[in-house]
Amino acid sequence: MRKRSQLLGSRLRLLPGGFVLVVAGLFGAAMTVSAPALAGSQTASSYTPAARGELDCNGFSPVQKPLRANECADIRGFSGVSNSNTWGGRFYDNGHYIGHDEPDATFESNAPGSGGDVDWTVTLGRDPVAAPGDAVPGKDVSHWFELSPAPWFSMSLCDPNSYPQTPCTANSDSNAPTCFGPNCTTANSGGGSAFLEMQLYPPNQPPFIDNESCDSSHWCAALTIDSAECTAGFAQCNTNCEEPLQFAFVQKNGIPTGPPAPQDATRATDIPNNETLLMNPGDTIRIHLLDAPAPGGGKAIEVVINDLTQHTRGFMQGSAVNGFQTTSMADCSGTPFNFQPEFNTAAPGNISSWTAIAADISTEFETGHFEPCTSLTDQLTGNPFDPLDQSPNYNECSGPYESAGPPDSTTPESGGDALCYLAGATHPGYNGPGTATTPDLTTGCQDNVFSIGDLDFDGTPYWTEWPTGLFPNRYPSSFLEQFPTSNGHRYSKFFFQTDVALSESTCQGNTIGNGGGTSSGCTVPPPGPGNFYPYWTEVHAGNFCALEFGNVSSALFRTDFGKDAEYGQDMFSTLGYPEFEGATHHNTCGANRR
Repeated sequence: MRKRSQLLGSRLRLLPGGFVLVVAGLFGAAMTVSAPALAGSQTASSYTPAARGELDCNGFSPVQKPLRANECADIRGFSGVSNSNTWGGRFYDNGHYIGHDEPDATFESNAPGSGGDVDWTVTLGRDPVAAPGDAVPGKDVSHWFELSPAPWFSMSLCDPNSYPQTPCTANSDSNAPTCFGPNCTTANSGGGSAFLEMQLYPPNQPPFIDNESCDSSHWCAALTIDSAECTAGFAQCNTNCEEPLQFAFVQKNGIPTGPPAPQDATRATDIPNNETLLMNPGDTIRIHLLDAPAPGGGKAIEVVINDLTQHTRGFMQGSAVNGFQTTSMADCSGTPFNFQPEFNTAAPGNISSWTAIAADISTEFETGHFEPCTSLTDQLTGNPFDPLDQSPNYNECSGPYESAGPPDSTTPESGGDALCYLAGATHPGYNGPGTATTPDLTTGCQDNVFSIGDLDFDGTPYWTEWPTGLFPNRYPSSFLEQFPTSNGHRYSKFFFQTDVALSESTCQGNTIGNGGGTSSGCTVPPPGPGNFYPYWTEVHAGNFCALEFGNVSSALFRTDFGKDAEYGQDMFSTLGYPEFEGATHHNTCGANRR
């Protein structure tokens, strides 16, 4: 399940095997840059954060409430490291466990430029005409907003003020970490690293600021950048701003709707406007991530989306001029900054040093969050993320999906299911007096207040309600994602991975020796009544190669890599946390590979 921003207030819950879950309460040229000296994990300063902002994507900052329930980069743990920030191979933000579910396809290449210049050509998924169902798990009509709140495309970025708080040289393989675990020093933990996710948001579940869609009929996109304000091995973290988030919609004019930096973000940052790029379901789009000339000199990472169907274009640059800032671990203050690619190549080992997904260039479908309901109870007082939204919201879900699994009182979801909305909710006032959205299509819950997601794995994404092909039927159509290219050349290798086991209360690791260990109870699919997990399928016809994601079985010109077997083995003993990684595949599609 995706990690969404949480609210202040918590209580501990001890799960089977001793796993502790904290449940949130309701209310140009290459350039080397260096981080400032650290004065401690929390240092007094003259910087006073705003009451609401994005200093912590997970929403657990003790000095600031979040503006929105965000899709954050998952943070890995370290086996053999036990302190206030990480233990048992999991990372904890202010004592709160924050893992979530990310099935991922990672692409590798030794070619110069492949780590910082990449193109994807993607045909967006389409939803069925019928509204989503809530009566027969595994057979109901489903829509993309139920399956994935944010398919995304990634790249590691140079940020000297992010984990492990070391200098980094933009577009250089010298930044690669060479060590993970308890014996790693700052020197071999790699250059300071941020993580870019170019996220897509599905239609039919607006408003974006406290739900997940820009509107009821279009896909939209945003450039997001997460950093980690911790030192090597998570020995120290600034608990006021552990995972600061930069956010800006992809715009037709390239101008953010509001300040992107975590220090300056406002409600306007999370509300699309007339310049926000909107894409129709079924459109074929080309996404280009590159290091582009920045206003005022130097370069900065830029995303350009060309809608090849509508002949429209949008872009966003992570530059100082656009309001992007690097965050000081010492006091959480921001400094205008041009973010640039971390690595020159996408060679094996050129990966982010702190994210759970071990990747540089990758794509994935965040999942495991939405749950359909037939009725809702326990109405909440106001909207905890958006006080202007007057639509009633609830905490408890009832229906066949909820009852298919064990009672919540016996699972990590005992705190509730909020935020939950009734079918027909129009969210009046969300963008000021007189504003409202189109009615919600179904009654359901996002599970983003009292828990980090669907922790008992009984919602839509863990049943066989995923795309079965390129045309919508009872289920949506799959994305068709052509293999990425860099400077006209295809990436030569790829593999599949998932960190779903981080969210499984049954998954336990035992550290032995010098940071190694064993694990048990870690499974794909995860434990749940649907007994299903989505997987990648390759379409391969002549020189055309592409990936689909969902429940697309092998057929003519297709291979599904053994379905869930493609995720390989639990790598706890090697990585120090329960990450599943599959075998590396050679891209055999046509020529122009490197």
